[in-house]
This record gives sequence, C-alpha cells and structure tokens, in this order.
Amino acid sequence: MKFLDQAKVYIRSGDGGAGSMSFRREKFIEFGGPDGGDGGRGGDVWVEAVDGLNTLIDYRYQQHFKAKTGMHGMGRNMTGAKGADVTLKVPAGTQVFAEDNETLICDLTVVGQRFLLAKGGNGGFGNQHFKTSTNQAPRRANPGQPGEELSIWLRLKLIADAGLVGMPNAGKSTFLAAVTAAKPKIADYPFTTLHPGLGVARIDGREFVLADIPGLIEGAHEGVGIGDRFLGHVERTRVLLHLISAQEENPGKAYKTVRAELEAYGHGLTDKVEIVALSQVDILDAEARKKKAASLKRAAGRAPMLLSAVTGEGVEAVLRALMAVVAESRDAVPAPVETRWQQNP
Repeated sequence: MKFLDQAKVYIRSGDGGAGSMSFRREKFIEFGGPDGGDGGRGGDVWVEAVDGLNTLIDYRYQQHFKAKTGMHGMGRNMTGAKGADVTLKVPAGTQVFAEDNETLICDLTVVGQRFLLAKGGNGGFGNQHFKTSTNQAPRRANPGQPGEELSIWLRLKLIADAGLVGMPNAGKSTFLAAVTAAKPKIADYPFTTLHPGLGVARIDGREFVLADIPGLIEGAHEGVGIGDRFLGHVERTRVLLHLISAQEENPGKAYKTVRAELEAYGHGLTDKVEIVALSQVDILDAEARKKKAASLKRAAGRAPMLLSAVTGEGVEAVLRALMAVVAESRDAVPAPVETRWQQNP
C-alpha cells in the first residue's frame, strides 16, 4: 500500500430543505388553514478515526466531499428528512488543520473518535409558521439555509511507542525487519527508506509498536536530503532508539549531526528518552569496536549499546531497554479518554 501522510480536502455540508407552502384540504372543511411542513436539515460532514488504516492515500484520488441536501417539507405538517451525512475515515493519529495548514481543528488519537467539521444548514420554515390573526392563509415559506464549506488539511502522525532515528544506512530498516513482521525495503545505498514504517516488536511476553523513518543528514531541517518532514511520525513516541552505523568513520560526529537535526525540528524530540546503539558491529573486530564505541560515548555522554540485527547480537538487550521505558511511561500516563462525539463549538 502506498503511503501518504498529508492531503488537502474540500468539504461542504448539505443545504437545508425548503419549507412547504401547503393548505389543509378535506371534504366539508372549507378553510383548512396552512399545513406546510419544515424542510429537513442538511447533512453534516464528520471525520472519524477508524481501525485498519495507516495512510491517507485514499484522499489523493478523491478530494471533494459534499453531504446531501435536506428533503423539502411537505403538506400535513410533515418535516423533510435530514440529508445524508458524509464521514471522512482516517487513521488514528490524524490531525485536521484549517486551510492555512497551521490552525489545528482536531487531533484524533483514538479509534472511534469523531469530530464535526461542517454542520448542515437548517431547513426552512413551512407556511404554518407564518399564520397570524390577520393572515390566516399565509402564502410564504422559507428556503433552507446553505451549508458550510471549507478546505482542510489532513496530516497523519503515526502512533508508535518507540521510534528509530539515525542517518541513512544506519541499519534502522534492518533492525525493524529483524524484530517485527514488517518488511521494509533494505539495500546498501542512502535513502532506501522513503516512507515511515511500523512494526510490532515482542520481548518477554510483552509488545510495543516501533516506527522507522527515513534517515536524517546534515541540513535536513532546511530540506537537504528527504528533509525532516517525517520526524512528525516519532513525535508521539515514548522513547527514541538512535542507531549509529559502525561503518561511520566518526560515530561521534554522526551522532551529533542527527541530534542537531532533532533540535532544529523541535516539538520536544530532544527531550524524549534516548537509547543510543552502535549498529552493524558484526563488521568490526574487537579493537575497532572499542575505538568506535569510545568515540560515540564521548559524543553521547554515555556508553552505547552494541547491536547487530544480522547476527542478533545485542538485539534482545536493546528490545528490553526499549520495553522498560515504554512500560514505565504507560504506567505513568493514563490511557487517553475516548471521545466519540466531539464537535465544533
């Protein structure tokens, strides 16, 4: 499935139905009086987080959504039916922004959350509402009110417990493939990973969701390489696993480069718990391991874990370290309250 994490959509709620101009007509009743019913309300436009989606790709092919108009009122004081609603189905973790792509409208983090984006127009009054002591047979009915229309941005931020960060070819996708059932593309050239990926890692009978994003290089926050737009997908994580390849001539410098990009991006990424690991250590002899681990320790301020996703060395230790942080944060932070019916003021 193709991945798309941002889309612009035009929405319009339904117009209200027109009120009816009708008079009661029955045998032996000469002046039945007005009995025109009101028009039905127009359909609403909702957005809802649903299970089973992890991309906004559907909104690449359809960008216009319009709810139905309310039915017109009828005689015998019958109100028209409400117009059919339209619901935009999105993955959990989707944020909705106004047309300026900066003003946040809602943030759907739990499956089942709904938000009213555009309310349908009210139906018009039938002529029964206009009867007065001096006008017993009003020939007047109101049209329905128009619906609301607006353009919105949908922006997906994947929901994961732990995130993988590092430079291109740091072994992030190899690690993801080794510890989860995910099948990311793996090759020996930079930027093999072009889109974020998710997988479920299990250790000691417990599990957590792991997110992999494309690699960062110096200047990514200014658009160099793939840029830093995918960092949004690790904003919601509880812990970051920072992988530095053993192939780097200067692991300490590589570590500082990525940390600088995280700092430039902001949004609290540098405040998250970080586990540092020297990956692909299977290519090093004992002396080289010691030298590169020391370089990384000087830069990070703590000894890195040693890891090889190919041979399995250090994999379980890293997973346990990640699981410990995830479990602790799960206990400390209450589960989000599901809000099924949330709407604009």
